[in-house]
Amino acid sequence: MRLTAFSLPLAARAAVTVLAALALAACGGTTPTRPDASTEAPLSSSATPIRVGIALGGGAAKGFAHIGVIKMLEANGFAPAVISGTSAGSVVGALYASGMNAFEMQEKAVALDEAKIRDLQLSSGGLVLGQKLEDYVNEQVRRKPLEQMAKPFVVVATRLEDGERTVFARGNTGQAVRASSSVPGVFQPVTIGKYHFVDGGIVSPVPVDAARQLGADIVIAVDISNKARGQTPGNMLGALNQSIAIMGQKLGQAELARADVIITPQVLDIGPADFSQRASAIVEGEKAALAAMPKIRERIAQLQAERSKAVAQAQQKAAEAQHQACLDNRSRLQKLAGLAKMDDSCAAPK
Repeated sequence: MRLTAFSLPLAARAAVTVLAALALAACGGTTPTRPDASTEAPLSSSATPIRVGIALGGGAAKGFAHIGVIKMLEANGFAPAVISGTSAGSVVGALYASGMNAFEMQEKAVALDEAKIRDLQLSSGGLVLGQKLEDYVNEQVRRKPLEQMAKPFVVVATRLEDGERTVFARGNTGQAVRASSSVPGVFQPVTIGKYHFVDGGIVSPVPVDAARQLGADIVIAVDISNKARGQTPGNMLGALNQSIAIMGQKLGQAELARADVIITPQVLDIGPADFSQRASAIVEGEKAALAAMPKIRERIAQLQAERSKAVAQAQQKAAEAQHQACLDNRSRLQKLAGLAKMDDSCAAPK
């Protein structure tokens, strides 16, 4: 009789059958010992949700555009989970992180009286004290400190003594926003502890890195900063803003390159103190965000695919390790039964 490479003589097969039956009987009919399930690292059956972060840049009155951007992100199901803000971006970021939605912020913006946030005071350090801005922000966020916000939120400012980038994650929200918004020569520097702080736009015009450090999986950067366009600013505030933009331009470009998506509302023609253009700025933010939606969806889908693949690979490795452990724990007789294909208690993973 012709035999295949995996066949055994009839007598040998019978012997193996008997041995296998004895082995299984000796084990009480139980399967080989498997690793204790409690010692295995749990694996999710699907990838974890993508955590969207938004980095809101500085730009004085242009900052109303941030509201339009957030409105469109919410409308499309991409509400930011973490927020970082510089200067004007820290003002909008504080309101949003406190629990307001975009429509509530828009109502606040339309009703905003400039007198509530501007306190002129002649001083060698600046024309605006900034206390009114601090009080206004604290009032809007119901005096919650940064660490108690509804969403994780950080504020970026510049330490005046040495130019160090400083990220505020705890403490007085209004004071941190005031520090981040203190344009040198316009606002008086803010004293916090033993240091003085000024506009965060000098070192981080769009705080992408701060949002990433806060736990964002993807970072959407909103850039409303002034750009040097070969034109001479028409007033002192414009000159100061352009000077800060030039100082932070190189740093800003490098940090922006680390964002996943960059949204750039067309607000360059809005003056730094032109609050009358707030409605236009919000609309420009909406338009720019809508234009960026395909790229946002693409980036999120890409990251989800990468995570799903990583989860599948981890599950496959765990299954292979479990299968090998099962094989190693078999008795000699069970191994013989396995060779005869009469023991399938250690099924190979698919």
